[in-house]
Amino acid sequence: MGSGSSTVCAINLNTVLTPEQQALYQDSDCIRDILARARNIAIVGLSSDRQKASYFVATYLKREGYRIIPVNPRGGTILGETVYPDLKSIPEKIDLVDVFRPAAELPDIVEQAIAIGAKAIWTQLRIIDFEAAEAARAAGLSVVMDKCVKMEHGRFNGSLHWAGMNTEIITARRANHSLPG
Repeated sequence: MGSGSSTVCAINLNTVLTPEQQALYQDSDCIRDILARARNIAIVGLSSDRQKASYFVATYLKREGYRIIPVNPRGGTILGETVYPDLKSIPEKIDLVDVFRPAAELPDIVEQAIAIGAKAIWTQLRIIDFEAAEAARAAGLSVVMDKCVKMEHGRFNGSLHWAGMNTEIITARRANHSLPG
């Protein structure tokens, strides 16, 4: 960083995708649209362990006004919500499927997301499967890959820069309050 820079980290350092892949799977307009339109978010791989990233992200999303629906074959409840064993078992409409599972499981998760009529699929950092992503896109789903939904929400609602992140968004306006929360 140059002298006079006060940011700790640039948000684009968090991806392993090439610039061409970023254009397909990390488009800012697509991300902003998903975050603004989604209400029900199925979190596949949500753990009840408070130290896991999935729990932290789910807690944040719930606090920001999204309805989170845990998906984990262990069942039970997480964050006061009924846990479903898979996407097909969820009795309500899902806007976004957020994935915290290994990339090898993405083909099955995408197949289920398509079957239930989800509008978008989002894979967290380092969860990458281009064939599964293309299958989702071919079925009409919006796809975000190798991004953290919590970080992106913070980026677009104006709070991520508070932690010293370079959000790559320059504005004199206050936080975007059109997102839930």
